[in-house]
Amino acid sequence: MTANYNDDRSGRPHAGERCIAAAAAPTGISRGWAVVFCGLGLNLALGVLYAWSVFAKQMTESAEAGGLGLSKTEASLPYMLAIGVFALMMVPAGRMQDRLGPRKVAMAGAVLTGLGLMVSSLVQPGVIWPVLIGFGLMAGAGFGLGYAAATPAAIKWFPPEKKGLITGLVVSGFGLAPVYIAPLSRYLLTEHGVSGAFRILGAAFTIIALALSSRIVNPPLTLAPQPTPGAAAPSAAPDWRVMLRTRSFYLLYAEYTFAALAGLMIIGHLAKIIAVQTGGVVQTGFMLVASMAVFNAMGRLMAGMLSDKFGRIRTLMAVCLTQACVMLTFPGLDGMVGFFVGSAVVGFSYGACLALFPATVADYWGAKNFGFNYGILFTAWGLGGVFGPLLAGRIADATGSYTLAYYIAAGLMLAAAALTTITKKPQTSRA
Repeated sequence: MTANYNDDRSGRPHAGERCIAAAAAPTGISRGWAVVFCGLGLNLALGVLYAWSVFAKQMTESAEAGGLGLSKTEASLPYMLAIGVFALMMVPAGRMQDRLGPRKVAMAGAVLTGLGLMVSSLVQPGVIWPVLIGFGLMAGAGFGLGYAAATPAAIKWFPPEKKGLITGLVVSGFGLAPVYIAPLSRYLLTEHGVSGAFRILGAAFTIIALALSSRIVNPPLTLAPQPTPGAAAPSAAPDWRVMLRTRSFYLLYAEYTFAALAGLMIIGHLAKIIAVQTGGVVQTGFMLVASMAVFNAMGRLMAGMLSDKFGRIRTLMAVCLTQACVMLTFPGLDGMVGFFVGSAVVGFSYGACLALFPATVADYWGAKNFGFNYGILFTAWGLGGVFGPLLAGRIADATGSYTLAYYIAAGLMLAAAALTTITKKPQTSRA
C-alpha cells in the first residue's frame, strides 16, 4: 500500500493518511526525487519565456517576409511586461503555494501560460494587444505561479544540508530551456507562421506542464526531513514580517538586484554585442547564446552543490568577484574564443545567483514560509530584468558601444561582493 500524497490547503495529509504514510516512509526519498525532476521539467517548459527573442525577430520582419512589421520597441514590450509580471506574481504565488499547496498553484500556472500563448496567436499586423495581454500579462503571471511552486515543494522533501543541490537542480531547467526552445520556435515560425507557432506552443505547453505539475506536492508530515540530532529546535518559523525587520533581507535584496541587472544586461544583448565588437565578422552569436544557456544551467547546479559545502555567502562572493573580473575584459573581446569564455563565465555566474539566493532564504528564514518570503526577494530579479537590458540598450544607442555598460556591470558585481562581507544569518526569536 502506498501513501496518498494529495495535498490539502495546508499541504498536510489527512489524519487517515498519516498511518499509511508512516508505513511508506522508506519510499519518501524516491518520491522526493520525483518531485525534484518534475519541478526541473516544469521549469524547462516555463523556459518558453526565452522563445520571445525568436518571435520578436520574426515579428519585426515585413508582412511579405512572414512578419508583422512591428518596430523593435513594439516587439520588446511583451517581453518586458512578462518579466515584470513574472517577478511581481512571485509574491502572491508564494503565499498561495504556502497555503494551498504547490500542485494547485503549479497547475494554475500551466493553464494560464498555455491560454496566454493561445491568446497571443491572435496577433496580426497593426494589432499587438493579443501579445501584450496573452504573453505579457497571462503568460507572465503563469510563469510566476509555476516557478514559485516548484522549488519550495522540492526542498521540503530533503534535509537542510541538501538545500543547495536540490534548489540548483530544480532551477537549472529554466536556465537550460533556451537550448531547445530557440531552435524549436524557429522551426515552428518557419513552418506555421507567428500565429500557428503560438497555438502549437500553447497546446503543447498546457499538456506537458499540467502533467508535470500534478506530481509537485509537499511531503506528508511523517516523511518530512527531521532536524539533525543534537541541533537546537527552532522556536518558530519566521514569516515575511520577521524577514522584513532584518538587515540581512535588504542586503540580499541589493545583492540580487545588482547581480540580476549586471547579468541580464549582457545576456539580453549578447548577440548584438558580438556583432558590434566584431564588425559583423562573427556570425554565430546564436551559438554563443545557446552555449551561455548551458553554462547558466551548470551555474545553478554547481553553485548549489558548492554552497552546501562552503556556505552560500562565500560562494556568492566568489561568483560576484569572478563576474566582475570577466566584465572588465569584455571591451577587448573580438574573437570567437574570447566571447565563448566571456559568455560562459557570465552565464555561469548569473545562473549561480538563481540557485544561491533561494537557498539562502530557506537557510535564513526556514522552509515553512519559503514561497512567500522568496517571492518578496524575487522582485529584486524583476528590477534587474527590466532595467538591465534597457540600460545596456540606451548606452549602446548613445555611445555606439557597450563599453560603459561593461564597467557598470563590473562595478555592480564588486558592490554585491562587498555587501556579502556584512551579510549574516539573522538571529530571529519567536515570531
